[in-house]
Amino acid sequence: MALSLGGSRYDPTDPVGRLLFNVLGMVAEFERDLISMRTREGMAVARAKGRLKGKQPKLSKAQRALLFELHDRGEYTQTETAGLLSVSRATIYRELQRRRRAFLAVCEAHIY
Repeated sequence: MALSLGGSRYDPTDPVGRLLFNVLGMVAEFERDLISMRTREGMAVARAKGRLKGKQPKLSKAQRALLFELHDRGEYTQTETAGLLSVSRATIYRELQRRRRAFLAVCEAHIY
């Protein structure tokens, strides 16, 4: 493997080639760090302005209430519930897991 720049050929096994590859690597890392820094700054500005909201939930509050009601009654499987609400099974599992975590957090808060 060798790098050809401006008609010159640089081999990474000789000292000049190693120096050039290291310098190019440092420049690429520096550029990546600059991009990351600018992204973080932009997100901080958007968050401060209230424009950074993240991904919107798949289910509305009414759909979540219906999901919990159907699950608690046990009339439908989780796959059937997913079909009724037009979402994936993973969404159903995730919402039920969130409810379990919230319930456990409330229980733990009352213990202490």
